[in-house]
Amino acid sequence: MTYSHTIDMVIHMKTTLNIDDSVMARLRREAARSGRTMSELVEMALRNLLQTKRGREPLPPLPSFDSGGALVDIADRDALYHAMEGR
Repeated sequence: MTYSHTIDMVIHMKTTLNIDDSVMARLRREAARSGRTMSELVEMALRNLLQTKRGREPLPPLPSFDSGGALVDIADRDALYHAMEGR
């Protein structure tokens, strides 16, 4: 009887990122709180960001309405006050 299996190869790439100090401090606190490494949290956040962008459907067009035109010239202060307050 022969035994064979496939070894899943995981490749990790090391990189340098410039992260704002306040964001880095929050990342450190969250890593300590959750018991995960900062790398795990950054990778998780990036995966979430990239997955969300791919799965996002285009938004439907916004509705448009015919208002019948302006009731008052907004540059005319007296006419505007009259329209708003019924004077």
